[in-house]
Amino acid sequence: MARYTLRQLSYFAAVAEAGTISGAAAKLHVSQTAVAAAVTELERIFKTQLTVRRKAHGVSLTPAGTYLYAQAAELLRSAEELELNASSGGRELAGPLVIGCYATVAPTILPVLIEGFTVNHPKVQLDFVEGPQDRIQERLFAGELDLAIVYDMDLSPGLGSVQLYDVRGYVLLPQSHRLAGQPEVSLQELAEDPMILLDAPPSSHHTMTLFEQAGVSPAIRYRTTDFELTRSLVGRGVGYSVLVQRPAIDSSYEGLPVVPKPIVPAVKPVAVKMVWPEAIRLTDRAEAMVSFAASAARNARNPPPA
Repeated sequence: MARYTLRQLSYFAAVAEAGTISGAAAKLHVSQTAVAAAVTELERIFKTQLTVRRKAHGVSLTPAGTYLYAQAAELLRSAEELELNASSGGRELAGPLVIGCYATVAPTILPVLIEGFTVNHPKVQLDFVEGPQDRIQERLFAGELDLAIVYDMDLSPGLGSVQLYDVRGYVLLPQSHRLAGQPEVSLQELAEDPMILLDAPPSSHHTMTLFEQAGVSPAIRYRTTDFELTRSLVGRGVGYSVLVQRPAIDSSYEGLPVVPKPIVPAVKPVAVKMVWPEAIRLTDRAEAMVSFAASAARNARNPPPA
């Protein structure tokens, strides 16, 4: 019989995450004395020092403490899953599920997943977060997100994944552009034209790599971090752009026409993936979402155009 309690482990995990006894106590809404006593009792039970407490520097974990934190986090997640699913005998999924999504990908895939998954699993509290891909990855590894949808570009090591679909970069032109009537466009033909760069990594990294491979230095006139602003500027004839995601409607927010053109020679497709930290066991809810997302992306009546 284990001599430690889940409460003690949760207090210890809070200390590891907050870095201070006071921070953990504030997060848990308990006294600092209770938190410190839980850590001390765990050290007595395991007969080893788990933390180093310095008055002006907070709390750091010893190697034994780091190991215990990893095991405790997994045990606490399993205990939470047991509590959520026991009432239905494990037959119905319930509880929170948070998905992160790179901002330019979100309008294409999130509505499909939210609509379909909530119909199949109404007791799952599904939520999502949009943002830059680097920040989405940070939050995923910090445990703030269960899953994330990202481009297969500039990904951190240690991620499990399933591919949802792939897309190819294309040129977006104003309707009045001299090349708008051509079936496809080379980047060399645009070398002297003003370009609007979607400056949101990894999209910007991908775009500049395409130009580098083509031996072209683009004449960047404007930089923006907003996908729709980029399309609106193109619609106004301010310049052209190179994008990856392609909406179903070829017009800007203002209703002005924009003209997508394949790049020649053809560029390598980019995969859109659902990812998660390999070191963390997925909850039943997350596993169900991974399976649903792969199927939904494959079987969507109007899949994202390549």
